[in-house]
Amino acid sequence: MKHIATWIRECDEAPFDRVFRFHPDIRFWNARTGAVPEHVHGLLLTGGTDISREFLRQPVPDPGLIEDPDAARDDWEFNILPRALRQRLPLFAICRGLQVLNVALGGTLHLDIPNHDKLKFQNIQPLRYANGAPLQIPRVNSSHHQALDQIGSGLEIEAWCADDDVIEQARLCDHPFGLGVQYHPERDPLYDPLFDAFIHHVRKGAS
Repeated sequence: MKHIATWIRECDEAPFDRVFRFHPDIRFWNARTGAVPEHVHGLLLTGGTDISREFLRQPVPDPGLIEDPDAARDDWEFNILPRALRQRLPLFAICRGLQVLNVALGGTLHLDIPNHDKLKFQNIQPLRYANGAPLQIPRVNSSHHQALDQIGSGLEIEAWCADDDVIEQARLCDHPFGLGVQYHPERDPLYDPLFDAFIHHVRKGAS
């Protein structure tokens, strides 16, 4: 059996459970609710609240822009992510997860952007893709108030919001599988091919 490390908020458990039940041969370990094995075969970084100020690589002129930070989660994710990158584990980063990945690679964030969270789960954004992006979904359910600004080392941008060029998808260069999306693929079966691609690389990885 393959093992994937993750951190999932209680409010997000139901949509992720829908995805996980299609992969009964994979064990997902939620660090929020218990210990994660030392050796895993993939890392799933999910959505959530803002990254704590002390983990960011930039000035924060207004601390009020950082909403509901979770220092315990930040500590866990910023510790396991470098190990996963060194081990070249398959990585799928969602919403906050993409922001964590970018910051860990030396990038920065727009700490508040208008309109991308005003409709919450119903905010459908049209995307503009870079040539050659292998996974493309024309319109996505993007809901966030922060976004990538300066891009971290080793990340390549694959998609932007067609309306305002906010970054919505990125990929790790020279990595077996490292995909980050600003939208929420766990919330609609339309996006299951993204999870299928991630799980495929977890399954074929070394034991």
